[in-house]
Order: sequence, then C-alpha cells, then structure tokens
Amino acid sequence: MITSSSSFVDSKRHFLILDALRGVAAITVVLFHVLEYYSNGDHVQQLINHGYLAVDFFFMLSGYVMAHAYDDRWNTMSLKDFFKRRIIRLHPMIIVGMIIGAILFFFGESPMFPKIEGTSIWQLLLIFIIGCTLIPVTPSMDIRGWSEMHPLNGPAWSLFFEYIANILHALVLRRLSKVMLGVLVFIAGAALIHLAVTSKNGDIIGGWSIDPEQLRIGFTRLLFPYMAGMLLRRTIKVIETKSTFLVSSLLLVAVLSFPRVGGHDNVWMNGIYDSLIVILIFPIIIYLGAIGDVKNKVAEKVCKFLGDVSYPIYIIHYPFIYAFYAWIMKNNIPLQLGAWLGFGLLILMVLISYVILKLYDEPVRHWLSNRFMKKTKTTANVQL
Repeated sequence: MITSSSSFVDSKRHFLILDALRGVAAITVVLFHVLEYYSNGDHVQQLINHGYLAVDFFFMLSGYVMAHAYDDRWNTMSLKDFFKRRIIRLHPMIIVGMIIGAILFFFGESPMFPKIEGTSIWQLLLIFIIGCTLIPVTPSMDIRGWSEMHPLNGPAWSLFFEYIANILHALVLRRLSKVMLGVLVFIAGAALIHLAVTSKNGDIIGGWSIDPEQLRIGFTRLLFPYMAGMLLRRTIKVIETKSTFLVSSLLLVAVLSFPRVGGHDNVWMNGIYDSLIVILIFPIIIYLGAIGDVKNKVAEKVCKFLGDVSYPIYIIHYPFIYAFYAWIMKNNIPLQLGAWLGFGLLILMVLISYVILKLYDEPVRHWLSNRFMKKTKTTANVQL
C-alpha cells in the first residue's frame, strides 16, 4: 500500500453550497418517491425519472467532504475518535427514522405491501430493535414484502453503505496515494458503466437488499462515487469565487429529473446516461459547489436551511411514503390530486425534519459530543 501526504494545497473551510446541494438532492428524491407510485412499476413512465441518482450524488459528496474534513488530521485523531464522530453524526437520526417507520408501519397495510397484514407486534418490535443498530435483515425476515434490508425505513440501506465507506476510508482509502486512488476510481467507474448498461432496466437502481445481486449493486454504487469524491478533493484546487448556488442547484435538479433515455427498446441508452451523470456531471456539480461563496444574506439563510434539513428529511421521509402509497391505492387517488397531496406531504416532512433537527438531533449530538469526545484544540474544529 502506498502512503500519500495528507496535506491539502488550499486552506480548510466549510462548504455552505455543498450543504445546500445535499438539501436540493434530498427534496428531489422525496418528490421522486412521491410520484413513483404512478409509474405502475414502469421505469419509463416515472415522472421525476432519475431521482434515484441522488444516492450516488450523496456518496460522492460524502467522499469529498470526508476527505476535506479528516484526511489531514490522522496524525492527531485516533480511529476510535473518528468512528465515534461518525456514529454521533449519523446514528441519532437513524434511530428516529426507525421509530417513525415503526409508528407508521401498519398504516401501510395494502396489496402493495403484502406481508404487513400478517406481521405481529412482536415481529415489528424485533425488526425495530435490529433496525436501530443498522444491521441488515435478510429477505426471510422481511415484514413488508419488498425484501428490504431495513423494512421499516428502506433508504437506511444507503446509511449502511455509508458506514462501510467510512470504515474503508479510515482503514484503507486515506492511506492511498492519488495515483493508486485514481486507479481504483477507474476500475470502479468501469464496473459502474458495466452495471448500468447491462442491467435489465438500463439503470443502477438497487442496493437495498441482502442478496448477492443487490449487494453487488450497492457496492458498485458506493465505491466509484465515494472514491471519486475523495480524489476530486485531493487533486482539484479550490479557488473561492462568486456564488454558484443557483447554477449548481439547477444543474442537479435537471439531471435528477431528466426523462428516461432510450425507452423500452434501448434500455442500455439509459445506462449510458446514468454512467455519464455519475462519472462526469456530478464531479462538475460538486466542484461548482465547492468554489462558490454565498455573500447574500437571504441566499445564505436558504443554503443553511437546506443543509440543515437535508439529512433529516432523507432519513425520515420513506415511512411517510409507505403510508402515502397505501392510502392513494386504497382510495384510487388520480395523479393530479396525488401530486398536489404529495407536494403538501413534502412540505409537512420538511417542517417535521426541521423540528426534529432542533429539538432532538442537534441537542442529542451536542450531549454525545460532550460526553464521549475529547476536548482538544485539534478535534474542536472537525465538523461531525
């Protein structure tokens, strides 16, 4: 293993626009899920078609920010402290997501979720306890019928892979030279392209189940964007410029909302689209966000709000979506009304996310930090 210098060519700073882009992607993926019901399982008919790529954007953004925040601090920070920081940052909201998933679980009872009706309270409690640890469950323990590794809160699969990325980062990736990391990025990019163009539907959707094919999809979706984000941070010098929030946000929304490419007859074309977006466009968006500076007070408040709610809304939204799907199915709600109701649900989830952030997540993280983290000058400046 080749060890590289951990110093950066530019000074460390906080990327407010990148935080905001995370919020833009989170809101887009909520709308993607709200409208997904009306595609009737046909990916071509999905209205916000490529919202699933938000997960790959999150992975790349995570690799970039983690390299920025930690890779020049390993001489003063232990592995134990690093892992404590990641657990404190991520896990309180994971538990809330599972609690909401358990509370709303039986509201999802419908033909869409065939196993809910036969699920006992004790089975629900067992899956809830396991879910709070983020340990995946096998399809044989599924209580919803979608074979999810976290049937109370499906998107938690991406947090499972985020933890894996953090472990790989701390134990292996941070030690690699830029050349070696670049080689791995190239190999992972080739694997991503192969997955996208050879998949049955011509996309990279998947990763949420513990079976060989889904695990392959999950690791393929994780490794390229995360390592590419790290490499981007190490190799491209960031020179602060005027605000890029609007252009980077519009570009992100455009690529996540773009219609299906190739239709039913040429699904491989959509695979090419997915590959190009993840490999070429996402690095451009992250670079634009990194070089931007927010000087307008209103824009600054908007960016901060979007950044604040980005993680909470992502991790709590899907239990509401389960119940929403069941309700519109039982009541045969048409698309136009369902879209308006879904937009209202989005606003409600944003408000709930902000309340949870302020009344639970931030206080709990503050308490955990004071209780379990060392008070040193070195660690004080590292964001959780």
